[in-house]
Amino acid sequence: MPVLFIGHGSPMNAIEGNEFVSGWKKIAAKFPKPASVLCISAHWQSRGTQVTAMENPKTIHDFYGFPPELYEAKYPAPGNPSLAKRILGIVKSTKVGQDMSWGLDHGAWSVLSRMYPKADVPVIQLSLDATLEPAGHLRIGTELKGLRDEGVLILGSGNIVHNLMQMRLDSPPYPWTVDFDSKVKTTLDKGDFPRLANYQSFQSARFAVPTNEHYLPLLYAAGASDGEKPVYFNEAYSYSSLSMRCVAFGI
Repeated sequence: MPVLFIGHGSPMNAIEGNEFVSGWKKIAAKFPKPASVLCISAHWQSRGTQVTAMENPKTIHDFYGFPPELYEAKYPAPGNPSLAKRILGIVKSTKVGQDMSWGLDHGAWSVLSRMYPKADVPVIQLSLDATLEPAGHLRIGTELKGLRDEGVLILGSGNIVHNLMQMRLDSPPYPWTVDFDSKVKTTLDKGDFPRLANYQSFQSARFAVPTNEHYLPLLYAAGASDGEKPVYFNEAYSYSSLSMRCVAFGI
């Protein structure tokens, strides 16, 4: 399986048709349906690393102020408890706990519902340990790499640039949005993943990554790659302060 990082943007992408959704659908059509999906979403932070281990994860509507039809949306994909249990042994750098209460947050289901609308691919989520340094997240991604050989799609879901406090409607991106997004692309092209984890060294990170939960899923995708050249899609900006860039390895 390839490994993906998806810039997921607004929850409305779950029900709207636009260029971003079109990009997700097109990339899913480029490779066989996975046996399972392991999603690392910006919207599940925890103390310690957790993996969802239930048979039927619930659809989590973790947002507010949106139209009723978005709250009515469900994504009843099954879980994969056996895969979740195996991850406890695969990840060596930190202890992983089994979670029975989370489910699928919108970082996962808003994207997967467009890629696999039949909800017929099992999905588990891995949480972001809020106490872990960026290099630790990259290391976990590296440890998960072997799952690709078993038909597991590793999918990081966030945004390379994500600053909701600076959003503007119908305006061009800020210079710092473009600068940080460009520097991350160059770093990915070089395969310099330690520098990717040291993103704070980029001056524009101060505004582009005010909090890092949306950036960290990129490190899992990079870590799970295997020397493949990155392929980019949805290379665009949203609301001036979001990068919608998506990255695929192994396509």
